[in-house]
Amino acid sequence: MSLELNLTEAESYFHEIVYKQIAEKAQKSHQALFSEDAPFTGWVKLPEQIAESELLDIEQAASEIKKSSDTLVVIGIGGSYLGAQAALQFLSPSMKNRGLKAPEIVFAGKDFSADALSELMGYLKNREFSINVISKSGTTMESAVAFRILKNLLIEKYGEEESRKRIYVTTDGKSGRLLAYSKKMGYRRFIIPSSVGGRYSVLSAVGLLPLAVSGADIRKVINGAKEALLFLRSEPADKNPAVLYAAARNSLYAGGKFTEIFAYFEPHLSYLAEWWKQLFGESEGKEYAGIYPSSALYSTDLHSMGQYVQQGKRDLFETFIEIKNSENKVLLPYSEDDFDGLNYLAGTSLTEINLKTMRAVSSSHFDGGVPIIKISIERADEYSFGYLVYFFELSCGISGYTLGVNPFDQPGVEFYKKKMIELLTNKSKDVK
Repeated sequence: MSLELNLTEAESYFHEIVYKQIAEKAQKSHQALFSEDAPFTGWVKLPEQIAESELLDIEQAASEIKKSSDTLVVIGIGGSYLGAQAALQFLSPSMKNRGLKAPEIVFAGKDFSADALSELMGYLKNREFSINVISKSGTTMESAVAFRILKNLLIEKYGEEESRKRIYVTTDGKSGRLLAYSKKMGYRRFIIPSSVGGRYSVLSAVGLLPLAVSGADIRKVINGAKEALLFLRSEPADKNPAVLYAAARNSLYAGGKFTEIFAYFEPHLSYLAEWWKQLFGESEGKEYAGIYPSSALYSTDLHSMGQYVQQGKRDLFETFIEIKNSENKVLLPYSEDDFDGLNYLAGTSLTEINLKTMRAVSSSHFDGGVPIIKISIERADEYSFGYLVYFFELSCGISGYTLGVNPFDQPGVEFYKKKMIELLTNKSKDVK
């Protein structure tokens, strides 16, 4: 198994009877995910169902992009970009150490900032670039605006015919404006399965195409996810990390712990934290219920939020992510004058110092009344990323069902979109 779950510093906060009831619900939720054909649950078996032909198409397109471009612009918002950016950042130390040459990958379409887009456009004028636009419908405003503007820039630079060869579309395979437009224009297309929602789509072409362009081995990503699927599908509930994590979260929530902090000690996990927040926040934050997902980078945030976590309101718990082995070995040198008093650490690796810091923080926060859940992986490679992503997706589905909400819709997201369109079309002069 590529992942370990430790609940030792959380179990003392479980109410025995309540936990037993929640654990039974979690077990039934696990069974339901694998036995029912509910809407938007196509991700559950995706790692073992993705076709060889699709992987070959993705790899071929990635090869084309590498030959023609030194920059790939990925246009998307929410689940259409967070998973890909999480993967690229997660793997960055490993990829750099391999010395692989690949196009730079930048992201657009996740806001309406004129400053940010202008800066990107100025940068792209001096680059050979291609576009991968990701949207199920093609009408998500942030991404649609960026695509229209950057498509025009592409045409100005390369002309109509050549620009068509540099646009790659990842969208729904059955309906939507982007699908119809991409067919009309002859763009290269990749499919987001209709049964897979955006925040669960990183193991589809949504995440795999940018990853392949970066030089990552997408087959290792899928193999990691497949191993997670096989293990987490068959492992008994009382030993199943996904079931146990979901049950632990819901038990702590029932005991008044309403905020979960995703605590990590490596900066290259920051977008994994952002993806995790969307996954759980958009899946469970419904019907005026759900755990609020937050994140903290330690030890950096110990010098800003550490005081609150240690001694603030006791309505939170932490989930620590540990990477046991680093790609880089940096040792603290010996100093003749020992000006900083650190010679007792001379010869110690920063990885060891980081891991010891994690244990110290975990112990301190636990002593301060914060339940701690620990998740450990061996290293930050493609296999581990696939495994970790599938673990969190399955845990989230189980947790949402256990909470009693539908973890695969997002009705609340539509409210701001409706208000925004009303304002932009002048249908309402006073939107409150």
